[in-house]
Amino acid sequence: MGQSSASVIGLDIGTVRIGVSKASWPVGLPSPMTTLINNQAFWDNFTQLVKEENVKFIIVGRPRDMSSQVTKQTAYVDNFIAQIKAKIDRPLYIQDEAVTSIRAEEELKARGKPYKKEDIDALSATYILEDYLRDHQHEENKK
Repeated sequence: MGQSSASVIGLDIGTVRIGVSKASWPVGLPSPMTTLINNQAFWDNFTQLVKEENVKFIIVGRPRDMSSQVTKQTAYVDNFIAQIKAKIDRPLYIQDEAVTSIRAEEELKARGKPYKKEDIDALSATYILEDYLRDHQHEENKK
């Protein structure tokens, strides 16, 4: 892909791993891309990925509990969002992420093939991106 075409990425942020999905911009269908380890190397790896994939904007899933209440993980993700905004010069949008990890695990189980936690994270990031693009389709086409 490189600089020839733009993309948009979705993130499923966890304390251990961060699932990444990607869609070509403007009309691509989201698909799982990779999982990055949430450690000291994350920012270098993420900055490189944003550059290599010519990322137009970033969608981050913001978790909540089943009652739509803020949780400890919500606070962690909110802090992480602030760091992304400070370090990455791209527009960032937040997508409510209700049970995307559960949906991802159910889909992977239904496929009947072995999978890892990393696969759940990347597929969950795909759902986040897919939901955002569906919910904001008309707005994003103007960008």
